[in-house]
Amino acid sequence: MSDNEFEISWKPVIRKAEGPAYLAIANALEADIHAGTLMSGTRLPPQRALARFLALDFTTISRAYNEASKRGLVEGKVGQGTYVRGIEAKSSAPVTPGIVDMAMNQPPCFDDATLARRMKNGMIAAQNDKPHNFLFTYQIAGGTEPDREAGVHWLSSRISLLTRDRLIVCPGAQSALLALVNFLSSPGEVICAEELTYPGFRSLATRLGIILAPIAMDEAGILPASFEEICAKRKPAALYLTPTLHNPTTITLPLERRQAIANIARRYHVPIIEDDAYGALPKQSPKPLAELAPELTYHVSSLSKCLSPALRIAYLVAPDIRIANRIVGTLRATACMASPLTTAIATNWIEDGTADAVLNAIRQESEIRQRIAKDYLPKELVTTDSEGFHAWLKLPVPWTRSAFIQQLRNAGVSVVGSDAFSDNHQPEAVRLGFGAPHNHEDLKRSLQIITDFLKEEPALMNMIV
Repeated sequence: MSDNEFEISWKPVIRKAEGPAYLAIANALEADIHAGTLMSGTRLPPQRALARFLALDFTTISRAYNEASKRGLVEGKVGQGTYVRGIEAKSSAPVTPGIVDMAMNQPPCFDDATLARRMKNGMIAAQNDKPHNFLFTYQIAGGTEPDREAGVHWLSSRISLLTRDRLIVCPGAQSALLALVNFLSSPGEVICAEELTYPGFRSLATRLGIILAPIAMDEAGILPASFEEICAKRKPAALYLTPTLHNPTTITLPLERRQAIANIARRYHVPIIEDDAYGALPKQSPKPLAELAPELTYHVSSLSKCLSPALRIAYLVAPDIRIANRIVGTLRATACMASPLTTAIATNWIEDGTADAVLNAIRQESEIRQRIAKDYLPKELVTTDSEGFHAWLKLPVPWTRSAFIQQLRNAGVSVVGSDAFSDNHQPEAVRLGFGAPHNHEDLKRSLQIITDFLKEEPALMNMIV
């Protein structure tokens, strides 16, 4: 059936007094459903056809269908179009829609009321187990022995022979990275990093006057030859990398590459900052660099991606005890200490098994969301990993990342472009975070909008008056 045949299937009456056109269309759709003009199961006109009929731009129609979906009026079916769901109960008044934030890369919220109660009970127990004066004292920088021991237990499946005197409890990964950059380098010195790298580290380096030397990458991750060339020519103070579920590309560096990188770092005496933010998510992954080159590696493992961003807890593993004690001094000067309250919660969850249960729930929910994304996004444009919760979307010609991001935002979806990850290598690509949408319907709606835009020409998305 052609688009023209759909143009007469539903002709909404748009009232100008209702505000923005997309809200007026959604209100008209809701009114027609209540009036029985549109029955449950009715297929709505394709967005392009409705845009032509109403003499509006494609983005406005996308926002209207997005709003209707939020109200539970319609549902999109992959490859089939948008259908009326009908209203089982009296609908509330239209609300102002917000942005579906796929720019933030956070773990998905799982739907398990029993586990959620267990987490909350653990928070209460962690506080009740402490004496009253716990709330009126400072703790030592780097964490107490029980908190360090919990960190050792959490990392034991990835780093063998780890002892608590090498582990430092930090108030989040960013504070750990700040301490390490201050410890390992001075303003004006060079640190190697992937040519696309974590924006937080780029920002930190800029503020501290550190020069980042980009290491070239291919589909398997950073290239050892590129790293060695920088080592030989620029004598870097350190190497920073995210070898597992790399942000933003989702690449996991193979074991052979890790061994090659470790050998080059040894040859040129380059310390390694291993950001293992996503390392707990895969059930199996190559050995971390902290195992392959323990004498050189500073391993940072945050709980933000695998347990809870709200805790702001990370574990930093130093090469030896003496270095760990020196880093604690740097941490004391920059962040004082990790919050005793959130540290106590993390320790309690790790000790009673809640942390493992939450990690498994995040893994399961991430797999579900990855399967949903696979149904919508064109596989030839996407790089992702079934055990992570973000994806790297390469844009087809003639889309530019700035135009794509703006059009998505106009339609109620927020993503982040390659500019955030690099100054000199900026492919036409965006990162999609699958964890931030509140539920599967929000995720499906956002992915449908993204997929629709990928099929459109950028020039057809703009309305000039």
